[in-house]
Amino acid sequence: MAERGRPRGFDADAALDRAVEVFWRQGYEGASLSDLTEAMGINRTSVYAAYGNKEELFRRAVARYAEADMAYAREALTQPTAYAVIEAFLRANADALTRAGRPPGCLSVQGGLAEGGDHGHIARFLADSRLAGERALADRLARAITEGDLPEDTDPLALARYVMVVSEGNAVHAAAGAGRAALHATVDIALRAVPGHHTDGAA
Repeated sequence: MAERGRPRGFDADAALDRAVEVFWRQGYEGASLSDLTEAMGINRTSVYAAYGNKEELFRRAVARYAEADMAYAREALTQPTAYAVIEAFLRANADALTRAGRPPGCLSVQGGLAEGGDHGHIARFLADSRLAGERALADRLARAITEGDLPEDTDPLALARYVMVVSEGNAVHAAAGAGRAALHATVDIALRAVPGHHTDGAA
């Protein structure tokens, strides 16, 4: 039975995808409930019934974004070498930041810009989300050290943070209009800092 307030034929995932786009383009603070209900094709009562308040809707939207738009990050971790992991992540990230039909940049970076009306809850939530990705990458790089794929003196946390700084910096530039080729040029330079990169035939 449909929840009260939901129109007949309500597609929660499709509505959430449209909410993702609004938050992505306008950020958490900039996205009004009117903007969200118009994009989602449902009224305020439906939003509250299906998702709770605006903050909960945003958290659901970020989870949806991570599942769909960030799948490449999880796939990159399965690459056989640390260099391949980092290259796969940064290349796919550059492509995702400039994907046709999607807003430029990254929801997890754009979403928290210029926010502050909620005592920093959203900014902390997004920072924690990004940190979880950074930790997953650091764990994979630590494994590469154990396997002898990276030098023993490599700091996996620092290397993971460096990779995330590059991806987040590219996200800011993409949102400002930088094209895909420009982002890949940045990735080319960043990859030179990966220990042992010369063994993979990189320049």
